[in-house]
This record gives sequence, structure tokens and C-alpha cells, in this order.
Amino acid sequence: MTRDEINEKLRELMKRTSQELVDWNAVTEETAVESLGIDSLAMLDLVYDLQQAFGIEFEPEALIQVKTVGDLTTFLAQRIG
Repeated sequence: MTRDEINEKLRELMKRTSQELVDWNAVTEETAVESLGIDSLAMLDLVYDLQQAFGIEFEPEALIQVKTVGDLTTFLAQRIG
């Protein structure tokens, strides 16, 4: 799976999880995840969705270092292989 494919699937999952109106066309890899209306509770939902969509398992605490959309894409790419 390419980085672009991961990013596209990630974007779709974040759209469903977000609790705010977001201009998704303006979201880049540098965009902060928390600016997308994904609070700590929504992040737990997103973790579950990511695990299901990408067929991977990880502890939610593994995302502590993730700050941007790009960080999250890299995190997923490393686990997908």
C-alpha cells in the first residue's frame, strides 16, 4: 500500500471521527490531528477504525508521539509493511 493510499484511507476515517466541520481539501500532512476535531475520546474510536481498516493491532498509547496527519500516515506505513 502506497503512502498516498494510506493517506486517503486515513482521511476517510478521520472524516467519520471528526467532531467539527473541517475543510478536508485544506488538510495536509502538516495539519495537526487535534485541529481536526479529534479529541481523546474520538481518538479511541479512530484507533479502533484504523485497526479494522488496515488489519493491524497496536496500543492507543503508541499514538502519543503522533501530532500531525503525516506522523499518523508514517506510523501506519511502518506497521503495514
